[in-house]
Amino acid sequence: MLELKDVHTHYGLSHVLQGVSLRVDAGEVVGLFGRNGVGKTTVMKTIAGWVAPSQGSVFFDGQAIGGVASERICRQGIGFVPEDRRIFPGLTVEENLVLGFMQSPGRSRAEDRRQLDATYTRFPRLGERRQQMGTTLSGGEQQMLAMARVLVGRPRLLLIDEPTEGLAPKIVDEIFTLMEGLRRDGIPILLVEQNMHRAIGLVQRFYVLERGAVVIAGDGAKAADREALMRQLAV
Repeated sequence: MLELKDVHTHYGLSHVLQGVSLRVDAGEVVGLFGRNGVGKTTVMKTIAGWVAPSQGSVFFDGQAIGGVASERICRQGIGFVPEDRRIFPGLTVEENLVLGFMQSPGRSRAEDRRQLDATYTRFPRLGERRQQMGTTLSGGEQQMLAMARVLVGRPRLLLIDEPTEGLAPKIVDEIFTLMEGLRRDGIPILLVEQNMHRAIGLVQRFYVLERGAVVIAGDGAKAADREALMRQLAV
C-alpha cells in the first residue's frame, strides 16, 4: 500500500533523510525504529505531506503522493497521529472527533453517527468524557483522542508517531492493546515507537534508521533480526 523509494528530505540546508526506502503492505504493522534525531518523524511527515521530499518517490496504493498537499493525502486515506497529538483547545472530546469526519467528506450523518458510536465502543474512556474539553484529558486519554480522531475518518493506512512517550505503564498497556486490536482488524500501520520490547511483539516487519538512512530491515518474527535490532540500538 505504501512505498518510499530513495527519499531525501531537507529542512533548509539540513539533509535529514538520505535515501530512505521502505514499504508497508496491506494488513501489515511495520515498525520504524531508531534513536532520537535520526529522521523517524521526518519520514512520517514526508509521507503525510507535511514536508515535501527533495528527491525520491512516495507511492500510496500505486499513486505518487510525494509533495502532494497534506489535505489531499489525508483524503486519499492516510491518517497521521502525530507525536504532539494536536488536540484542539476550546473543543470537547466529541467536537474533536467530529473534525475527523473531514478526512472522508460525502458520508451521511447516519454513517458518521454509526462511526462515532463504534469509536466510543473502541475507546470507552472517550465515551465517558465526550462532553469534557479535550485539552483537560490526561496525557494517555489525549493520545487515545488523537488516535480516535483519525480513526473516525476510516483511514486505509495509519501513521502513528511515538504513541506511548511519557505515559504511565498502565496507559502504555492500554495503547498497545488498542494497536493490537487495529492489527487484528487488518488496518495497515507504520509505527514509530521507542518502547522496543513492546513494539517488536506487535510489528510484522521493521526498519531501523541511522543518520537519515535505513541500516536494518528485519522480520519481527525472526529471532536473529530481533537480536540485530537490539544490538543496533543497544537496548
